Amino acid sequence: MFHLIDMAAWPRKEYFQHYYHSIPCSYSMTANIDITGLKHTLTEAKSSFAPAMIYLLAAEVNRHEEFRTSMDEEGRVGVFDTMHPSYAVFHKETETFSSLWTQFDSDYRTFLQNYDHDIQQYGAMLGIAPKPDMPSNVFDISNIPWTSFSGFNLNLPKGAAYLLPIFTLGKYFHQDDRLLLPISVQVHHAVCDGFHVCRFLNELQEQADRFERLL
Repeated sequence: MFHLIDMAAWPRKEYFQHYYHSIPCSYSMTANIDITGLKHTLTEAKSSFAPAMIYLLAAEVNRHEEFRTSMDEEGRVGVFDTMHPSYAVFHKETETFSSLWTQFDSDYRTFLQNYDHDIQQYGAMLGIAPKPDMPSNVFDISNIPWTSFSGFNLNLPKGAAYLLPIFTLGKYFHQDDRLLLPISVQVHHAVCDGFHVCRFLNELQEQADRFERLL
């Protein structure tokens, strides 16, 4: 469900007007997430890394209103109750990818069942969006597992009108005795400040460190 924001009472009204109308501004921030414990937990459980990371991102998005803020067809600002992840599946034979979406569930085992079903049914299908009926309350997760990076930015011609977050994951790498995953978070300044992105990344780290409780 999409809930319209009462602009007159919204604490971000002045900031939204400034960064959406006066000085349209989106930005990205890149950080390394320590996935040493997460990878160990998943290896011990013989569970895959990709759905676990997608779940962690989706769970964190759904914790915070600023990552669920968007516009409806009439250009009115509001907040979705729930966001579902849309993620890239690479097709090696054609060197293309598809975007699949999976219904989010706060219970990881239920989400994993949803994910496995979508991968089995649509994962091998070519085309940019093989799974039908993608809802409007989805957010994008891209994956670049062939290289690590310390900065990443998407240049969207209409990016000044896009309020939802976009996440890009890189190739994880070893640093000393830790395993680190680069992650870029692209957001719109009208709805999301640096404080919110930093809180998101810090909480994402905390949830990754405690992932064993979800299995």
